[in-house]
Amino acid sequence: MPTISIPQSLLRSLMKKRGLAHDVSQTHEELPLLGTDIDACTEETLDIEIFPDRPDLLSGETLAFAMAPFLHHAPAQPDMPTTPSGITVSVDPSLSTVRPVVHCAVVRGVDLPEDADELDLFIKGLMDHQEKLHFAIGRGRRRVSIGVHDLAKLRPPFRVVTVPETVAFVPLACDKPMTVKQILEQHPKGTEYAHLLEGAEAYPLILDDNDDVLSFPPIINGDHTTVTHTTRDFFIDVTGWDERACESSLMLICLQLMERGGAVQTVDVTTCSGEQRTLPVGEGQRHLVPEELVTSLLGRSFTDEELHRAINRMGGRLEGRQPVDDDAPEKSTKMAVASAGTSELVFTMPRWRFDLLHPVDLVEELAIGHGYEDLGVDHPKAQFTATARPDHHLRRRLRDAMQGLGMMQIQSLTLSNERDQFTNMRWEPQHAVTKITNPITVDHTVLRQHLLPGLLRLLGANRHHDLPQSVYELGTVVRNHANTERLAFLTAERAGGFAAVRGRIQALCTDLGVTDWSVEALPDGEGPWLAGRAAKVLVNGTWVGCFGELDPAVAVLYDLRVPLNGAEFDVTTLAGLIEDPV
Repeated sequence: MPTISIPQSLLRSLMKKRGLAHDVSQTHEELPLLGTDIDACTEETLDIEIFPDRPDLLSGETLAFAMAPFLHHAPAQPDMPTTPSGITVSVDPSLSTVRPVVHCAVVRGVDLPEDADELDLFIKGLMDHQEKLHFAIGRGRRRVSIGVHDLAKLRPPFRVVTVPETVAFVPLACDKPMTVKQILEQHPKGTEYAHLLEGAEAYPLILDDNDDVLSFPPIINGDHTTVTHTTRDFFIDVTGWDERACESSLMLICLQLMERGGAVQTVDVTTCSGEQRTLPVGEGQRHLVPEELVTSLLGRSFTDEELHRAINRMGGRLEGRQPVDDDAPEKSTKMAVASAGTSELVFTMPRWRFDLLHPVDLVEELAIGHGYEDLGVDHPKAQFTATARPDHHLRRRLRDAMQGLGMMQIQSLTLSNERDQFTNMRWEPQHAVTKITNPITVDHTVLRQHLLPGLLRLLGANRHHDLPQSVYELGTVVRNHANTERLAFLTAERAGGFAAVRGRIQALCTDLGVTDWSVEALPDGEGPWLAGRAAKVLVNGTWVGCFGELDPAVAVLYDLRVPLNGAEFDVTTLAGLIEDPV
């Protein structure tokens, strides 16, 4: 989950503009219900993890905007007030096969602090917000890329065109021109995102009336448009392939600047298909929710006052109730057939709420806004008499054995990344890797195949505690896209060595009643083990796991500088080799 650190002084100042008092204790108690996980909440700083379904909370300003009605019952503002800017943007038809969606906006008169350090924090926060949106909504800039520019340095109108790779301009953080080809091959941002334009024969550029380059999406901006301490008027461009994602990203950047006192202005865009559009659209999005769906899912009916209060806390507005119109186009597009009924609730929600896809999402909003403690009561209608899992007894015996060895059980995330699973551990993938198509963070891109990396990360995070430290995990991994069970343990101790970990293996086998077991030297360089200090474990002649001392070169990657020894076993294989005494 994306993590942001927000100065409490910023939240206080933003709330003060609304005539509200920012209460740190109330924030700590109630804010998690909004879709967050608070790591730390002090008088100086709020460190908070934002759940993936709430990208509208990824900056201090947009978070404060959502906190005002949720914590302080301030009137919600699902509409974004806009005025015309008079600026036009024309998109060349050639963009239809390169990067067809182009959205733009202007924000003028942003009220920024006079203190240089606070200005630096604002600019850093603006850039951080962009990058988090690039990752959370833009899928690494593939679906969305955002450019923020100093409008005072530009001359409208603007054009979006395609150019050959030989065209040159001065990119951000450079002092001399580079061709498009050179940027993609030599500039750090170019090499990082060149894959997004792989195979392209023409490349998108945004130009002003002087033919100066504002942006080379989705790679980098031009250097002369850089936002500085003197910037008060902003031009924002958003390009990509997903219409809804581009609209949400544009409005969230506008919302961040609007919270700083800026006035949002629309831009007239001629799309690559020749359509005339005025963007952004400030009016909120209308949602229809079958009233019977709300009643059936939440277990009770609601008065208009309760609905108003609940949806207002979530930033929306209740427009009223209406009879169901089976022929209404909104109904078919909103999948309201999720619950047949005779009455619909009409809500207006902000257009930047990228997470609202279906009527059931609005039901969840009502539940959070109203409070879970006052919903209906129901009883189970099915038998819940359970039977033990087939491997229950083996898992119990493994846990008893590990705890008998003085180890503490932990449970780490099933999501991991290739760096931890393979690169750092020096394991080659022996099975098909299950990858996440749209990962939320760079640390969670694959489903794990090994448990030891999670144990290493845990000990690395607890390295300030006294030794010895012994932990184990009995959990699920995914190999060849199928679940399988594994057991791993890791010990950090000053006097530990190969003899110590071999003794633990012997004790484990004794506890499991395994008599026909042996060890076999493991080839050097195979895994994270220290050369000559690792072995395979064979039960009835079948390889079930490895153990040994960890190479200090691997341990230091996790900031661990103490002797480590451990093991990892295939529990699924082990279960087929030993007898279940129960």
